[in-house]
Amino acid sequence: MLSSQRFDKIAENFATSEVHRSSPTMEALHETLGPQTGRAVCDVACGAGHLGLSFADELPARLVAVDPAPNMLASVRRLAAERGITVETAEARAEELPFADASFDLVVSRLAPHHFGDMPQAVSEMTRLLRPGGRLAVIDLEGHEDPAVDALNHELEMLHDPTHVRSYTLDEWIGFFQDAGLNVPVARGAQSESRTGVPVKRWCEIASSGAEAERAIRARLAEAPARHREALGIRQEGEEYFIPVRTCMVIGVKPLGGVR
Repeated sequence: MLSSQRFDKIAENFATSEVHRSSPTMEALHETLGPQTGRAVCDVACGAGHLGLSFADELPARLVAVDPAPNMLASVRRLAAERGITVETAEARAEELPFADASFDLVVSRLAPHHFGDMPQAVSEMTRLLRPGGRLAVIDLEGHEDPAVDALNHELEMLHDPTHVRSYTLDEWIGFFQDAGLNVPVARGAQSESRTGVPVKRWCEIASSGAEAERAIRARLAEAPARHREALGIRQEGEEYFIPVRTCMVIGVKPLGGVR
């Protein structure tokens, strides 16, 4: 519950974050999924709700936002009211979702699963909510296949946000989905949530990392081999580093006969 307590305190940061409001990967997700008109959509670990609310113009029959942090849900309701969107909210963890089986046509989660304590259980729960033929779509921080690069990535993420648990590789994500009984027609790695990269200073502001963590991140980046930074898509201009917020996008489909 430490992550929900932390995010309760920084909910406004996420409501106004340019990284969370939109991204190339969000755009690609909409293009891949197509319109959700008349369908039931659930945004799990929704934060300020930017991904879920982005489906509102497609006129879903039901739009639900779920998060363990009450202040995040308050941000969702405020942003929805400002746009005239009807949204239901529920305070819950991804591992224990308070909905009946087969309640939704689409379940999504973005930039949150790296905080989940039990990923197989969370994916199983999100899959349980799907109707046959329904889809689970995740966009999340991506781990790296090279252990040394992955270790650097993990260290940076922990400095950025100490409630970070783990960034999983694309192959690991495919495995989680398949183990839950989903077919996986879409799995794209090495995506980016920012076209230009987020300056370290701004990256730390969004997460309220603090000055000490920002200094540690800069020091770690300065001493890291250039090839490791490049493998993570991190570039340097002068004394500033730019973080791409490297992600993967995975879409799973529940078989028409239900999960096998």
